[in-house]
Amino acid sequence: MLKRTANLYADSFKGLSKEIWWLALVTFINRAGTMILPFMSKYLKEDLEFTYVQVAVIMSFFGVGSTIGSWIGGKMTDKIGFYKVMIYSMLLTGFLFFGLQYVKTFWGLCFSILFIMSIADMFRPAMFVSLNTYSKPENRTRSLTLIRLAINLGFTVGPFIAGIIIVSHGYDLLFWIDGITCILSILLFTYLVKEKKSKPKEKKEEVDLLDASATVFRDKPYWIFLGISFSMGIIFFPLFHTMPIYHFEHYGLTAVYTGLLFLLNGFLIFLLEMPMVHWIEKKKIPPTKLIVYASILMATSIFLLLIDTWSGILIVSMLFITVGEMVGFPYTNAFAMKRAKIGNEGRYMGLYSMSFSIAHIFSPYMLIVVGILGYPITFLVLGIFGILAVVLSIWLRKTIVKEESN
Repeated sequence: MLKRTANLYADSFKGLSKEIWWLALVTFINRAGTMILPFMSKYLKEDLEFTYVQVAVIMSFFGVGSTIGSWIGGKMTDKIGFYKVMIYSMLLTGFLFFGLQYVKTFWGLCFSILFIMSIADMFRPAMFVSLNTYSKPENRTRSLTLIRLAINLGFTVGPFIAGIIIVSHGYDLLFWIDGITCILSILLFTYLVKEKKSKPKEKKEEVDLLDASATVFRDKPYWIFLGISFSMGIIFFPLFHTMPIYHFEHYGLTAVYTGLLFLLNGFLIFLLEMPMVHWIEKKKIPPTKLIVYASILMATSIFLLLIDTWSGILIVSMLFITVGEMVGFPYTNAFAMKRAKIGNEGRYMGLYSMSFSIAHIFSPYMLIVVGILGYPITFLVLGIFGILAVVLSIWLRKTIVKEESN
């Protein structure tokens, strides 16, 4: 049994191109160095002593900047290519992080974060499009999963180390680490991965379900899908701004324990996601069905938090949202990539990134709900978005089945 499991794990990594492996390494370095983001709300609340409302507004500017960056990044990717967009985005972001630590005022932080994220998140649609070039069609979901694995492993290592640094040295060192790793990762990328032109999609009928005259703005199923992505983002992002504060205020947990919960999330994804995706590909389970399952799991993780008399529920909730993340996020990416029309890949992936970016704008306002109505009502509000994601996922599933039958 153990040998069979080991073989399944090894098989899940076979057939991926060397460029994808290098891109995964670079992504890991970048994300491991992104230490300040999971603790930004704690930094603003505890060190700079902003109110819940001020923290929520500042954190929402992450989403505003991310939305702008995703849209511009998608358009620029279609015009000048993903390679240049990725390089310029990360290089500039690294230098901007150095300066962010010196900004202490409310409006200064709002506009600084807006500008930084507008540059930083140009990277995301470009990176998604790069997978079409550096991976074979049959390996794209696994290639994407490997990149997600690198991201999550980075987010596992980063917050855990960040929690220790915060306790021992404070927050300022994190900004330097963030900037240095951004610059280091993109320099390593240019050295290890050479530019290639985007490849045309091999079989248009397999990847383009739309009429030739249609555009992304008239693709109804895709807009249902974007609603699902937005709802998932609303559920997921409080892990980074609301939950660290909740851990401390309700259970008295320090940043180290919050880092350990992130460690659990990343470790499970590292251990299980690639073999699970490999198994799902063999079973040929439709992505839309997996998105339904993911929505149910993520909604459940939120409702579990209403059990607030036992700190262990934080672990149970994290397990549910982690499994939901593993089942859902690789296949939301895969659905968006498969749905994209030739020549519009950047715009499709830009809108996909924007759905999460817009969620990042609104999700910090959960902190205002916390300040006014408390955590239980906040979790109920998040749970409503979980139910919305489930309903939209079922609608998308039925729409795609009907479309394919026609």
